[in-house]
Amino acid sequence: MEENQVKNPDMTTGRRKEASARVRVITEGSGRILINGRKLEDYFPIITHQAMVKRPLLVAELLEKTDIKANVKGGGITGQAGAISLGIARSLLEIDPSLRSALKKEELLTRDPRAKERKKYGRKGARRRFQWTKR
Repeated sequence: MEENQVKNPDMTTGRRKEASARVRVITEGSGRILINGRKLEDYFPIITHQAMVKRPLLVAELLEKTDIKANVKGGGITGQAGAISLGIARSLLEIDPSLRSALKKEELLTRDPRAKERKKYGRKGARRRFQWTKR
């Protein structure tokens, strides 16, 4: 890390696909979750994505005791929700290392390695071939 880049000790990073999230967990809170300055329900209207973001807090039983501030960019909404979830899990681990076994059992500390496959030469896409014509 360069000298001019100072890592904030209470900020953690989560990534999934093309999405990247910087997450801050405030321990003395009331359960508010802000994503890019908007409420969780406004940013993620789909309940599945809301549940994905809240899952690490439910496992740690800290949903009503902590506030979350996340800044996320890139990717789609599912990737962003996954990135925030990983960021929250990593941040909770920094606060309380005894949560590792519970978070690990729920597979919340593993970064999802799946990403878009690159396009290959001689192909229309990553795997799709050009249409074959007989004549």
